[in-house]
Amino acid sequence: MDLTALRTAHPDHWSKATAIRALTLDAVAAANSGHSGMPMGMADVATVLFEKHLKFDAKAPDWPDRDRFILSAGHGSMLLYSLLHLTGYEDMTLQQIKDFRQWGSITAGHPEYGHAKGIETTTGPLGQGISNAVGFAMAEEILRAQYGKKIVDHYTYVIAGDGCLMEGVSQEAITLAGRHQLSKLIVFWDNNNITIDGPVTLADTTDQPQRFKSAGWAVIEIDGHDPDAIDAAITKAKSQGKPTMIACKTHIALGHAAQDTSKGHGALTDADQMAEAKAGYGWTTGPFDVPADVKAAWEAIGIRGADERKAWEDRFASISGNKQALFNRTLAREVPKKLSATVKAFKKQMSESAPKVATRAASEKALEVINPIMPETVGGSADLTGSNNTKTTDLGVFDIDNRGGRYIYWGIREHGMAAAMNGMALHGGLRPYGGTFMCFTDYARPAMRLAALMKIPTVFVMTHDSIGLGEDGPTHQPVEHLAISRATPNTHVFRPADAVETAESWELALSSTETPSVLSLTRQGLPTVRTEHKLKNMTAQGAYVLAEAEGKRQVILIASGSEVSVAMDARAALQESGIGTRVVSMPCMELFAEQDESYRRKVLPAGPVRIGIEAAVRLGWDRWLLGERGKANKADFVGMDDFGASAPAGVLFEKFGITANAVVEKAKALL
Repeated sequence: MDLTALRTAHPDHWSKATAIRALTLDAVAAANSGHSGMPMGMADVATVLFEKHLKFDAKAPDWPDRDRFILSAGHGSMLLYSLLHLTGYEDMTLQQIKDFRQWGSITAGHPEYGHAKGIETTTGPLGQGISNAVGFAMAEEILRAQYGKKIVDHYTYVIAGDGCLMEGVSQEAITLAGRHQLSKLIVFWDNNNITIDGPVTLADTTDQPQRFKSAGWAVIEIDGHDPDAIDAAITKAKSQGKPTMIACKTHIALGHAAQDTSKGHGALTDADQMAEAKAGYGWTTGPFDVPADVKAAWEAIGIRGADERKAWEDRFASISGNKQALFNRTLAREVPKKLSATVKAFKKQMSESAPKVATRAASEKALEVINPIMPETVGGSADLTGSNNTKTTDLGVFDIDNRGGRYIYWGIREHGMAAAMNGMALHGGLRPYGGTFMCFTDYARPAMRLAALMKIPTVFVMTHDSIGLGEDGPTHQPVEHLAISRATPNTHVFRPADAVETAESWELALSSTETPSVLSLTRQGLPTVRTEHKLKNMTAQGAYVLAEAEGKRQVILIASGSEVSVAMDARAALQESGIGTRVVSMPCMELFAEQDESYRRKVLPAGPVRIGIEAAVRLGWDRWLLGERGKANKADFVGMDDFGASAPAGVLFEKFGITANAVVEKAKALL
């Protein structure tokens, strides 16, 4: 690559792009850790994007109508950190750049949402950023339909590498974006032909431009180091009427001895090679020293959008007070005041009518009253709408000719759905929820984990939550999935026992500001166990006494979901035998663990025999059976220790021993 030609043809551009490369080399060398090559290779693209196209104001990083920039290739985090520092984001100081990858810094190894302004999502697990971006672009379309173009009108730009495009979730993402003609989504492919192991061709020969074209994208192929070509491509991309992939032919670790090699992907720390690279760039200052004129030029880019932001603020002030209030409320993730009263009225109706209903159907009934008062909810399903019961009559379907629709047919794309919902939640202004079968949390898991890590309140509706789904058999019957979700930090797993607890779970999930929720819902009908109406949201305590022992308390049965009714039947039998039995419904272990000890002691006092009942594996239950004043010789568990089988649900519960009789026998054996 002839660096001299690039320097002389575009000297102003070159000096700005070189600042990114130099800071990257310095920060990675100081940390002795990181990924130098991608920021060095994509510096030209990023410079043109920020200087000439990206709508943002570094002094107002949270401006709602800013363009979103997503670094899907998150290992190249120094590209983003350099841009934020150079353009004048207040929190991205030079010291933060110097502290790259160190304890307490906001410059983590991979960009983390919430650490620094300007980081729109946590990336690093490849494929997630480009998949989040589909959700960002969908959110922009939905909100533009709700509020009008003068309030919502912005682009989502993504830098993705070969790793992002090899990960399977990217196929789900790009076909979704193409199907929905998300024309305000523009992806830059860092086409450098290098992965960690060597050339891309070691493992892949996909024609990526053809792949994107076949998915309904426009594709523009350019030299990723030519600023004029980059500028023209972005301009053209904005007029395509469909999502655009700009294939940027680049050189990884441009100008370094490791250029165009797999070594260039990682940490370039050799002092002599760094000095040689900087000399080739014409960069003469010391480590972390950006010349004043170059820094000033970047800071001018950082405030370029100030006038546009102020004009937006004037337009926002001109819309109705109600619309302003709604916009601000939803952006702040505040629920409407009506939600509590709406849920209370629904609970009262369910307690009084006491239907026998599957919690997936109860969920739909709850959403029928919640969705009309929360215009920010966006529902969907991964091709299981009729099974997940996530679509309510008022939503309308999001599509090319109905951008205001609030229901999304995600297709058979569990992972893409979960990642795109995260993008919606991160964009702000919407409350996404989406459904599939609980056993397919396996397919959505990486995005579910990132929702928890990012502290965003995405709602994952997981129906058919046990062997109770019946004849579809063990491939579809979740056994370990509750334990997996419960093992994930900052995740609320709700397994409601009836329609009342289901409504309470929805209220909590939609009121959450920083914690994702998993709603574990049944296929089979369940009796109403909460027949006495209570204004209080009992599920908010995680567990509570549903039925008290009559006489001396000798047994405590703890159950969740469909097994609460099993516990109630077992209690009736034990009470007939003169054995005082308390039933504790435990819809959310995580919330119960958060209660103060005095409350937990009231619910689970020392002394009585304890039996946990759940049609799933025991993992996670021993805290409540053996801990919290429990004893191993006075505790047992009724549940699953193997996979399920194909048969009607009733037969399966009988054959696997998840019955009231089995509970009674175990209780008596422990007394």
